Amino acid sequence: MQNSSNDPIGWHGTTILCVRRDGKVAMAGDGQVSLGQTIVKGNARKVRRIGAGGAVLAGFAGATADAFTLLERLESKLERFPNQLERACVDLAKDWRTDKYLRNLEALMIVADAETLLVLTGNGDVLEPEDAVIGIGSGGAFALSAAKALIDLPDLDAEAIARKAMGIAADICVYTNRNLTVEKL
Repeated sequence: MQNSSNDPIGWHGTTILCVRRDGKVAMAGDGQVSLGQTIVKGNARKVRRIGAGGAVLAGFAGATADAFTLLERLESKLERFPNQLERACVDLAKDWRTDKYLRNLEALMIVADAETLLVLTGNGDVLEPEDAVIGIGSGGAFALSAAKALIDLPDLDAEAIARKAMGIAADICVYTNRNLTVEKL
């Protein structure tokens, strides 16, 4: 994450990865939060279950308060549009882009249910990856690259791919640690 006017001191430290394979979904997030060159916290929980019965996985990168605001908004959209993750996300993205308060929130989110995998951005984007793998955050590109390399190995399920890829990201990215939260569907 880059420094911005809303983040003058440079908070870093998120890697979120989601993998879908053989009808299973695994989302993993590391626990590290850094302030400049200092690790402030090593066990943050950046991946959660939301929605009715915890049927949706959500992982966030960015400012924590902003991410929690967006998670709450997404949960209310899921209540309004039950079992319609894509519709709920599009509605949230519209609000995020047009609402004066929400448009200043700095976060990214990955959301997934049994059928859908999406990335939401403050630019109004609701993106579905071509393949069944997506990563965000400081170490997201490292985890994504590793997961793409592992996805063709026949002996690994979605969770094993996510865990191995996050381990590789932790070996490369100083803003990623091995203290993982993994949720599965």
